[in-house]
Amino acid sequence: MIGSAVFLVIAPGFVAGLAPWWISHWRLEAPFFGVSLFRFAGGVLTALGAAGLLDSFVRFAVQGVGTPAPVFPTRHLVITGLYRYVRNPMYVTVVSAILGQGLVLGNVTLLEYGGIVWLLFHIFVLVHEEPALSTKYSVPKSRGGFHVSPHGESHPES
Repeated sequence: MIGSAVFLVIAPGFVAGLAPWWISHWRLEAPFFGVSLFRFAGGVLTALGAAGLLDSFVRFAVQGVGTPAPVFPTRHLVITGLYRYVRNPMYVTVVSAILGQGLVLGNVTLLEYGGIVWLLFHIFVLVHEEPALSTKYSVPKSRGGFHVSPHGESHPES
């Protein structure tokens, strides 16, 4: 549990907290297109992102018996909570928190940063995580790999 807490502060804390602060200094700018509803939507995205991130970290520590850090992986595959619907909920929640902050603050640069973070996460999943998990948990390629896509589309088992 301590390892997960440390990783939470270091990785998502930096990517979704400190880096957005460096970019925006959390200064409120005019809402996008003058529509305050964007701020509300951003608040919802940020809150859901933070809640989902904390839930996912607890599941990794308690059910997976390990940390989300690739250097200290879990002993068990976590398939409950958001993991039933999205293969990488921590990535989705971190990007949601970043984009939410961008909408709340009316900051285009934060939205661009969120897009870059999403792209880097996607590349990391394709290049490292999918091959590593397929090997560790013996998912045959003939079965099409995992049944939940990296971005949330569920696929029934065949």
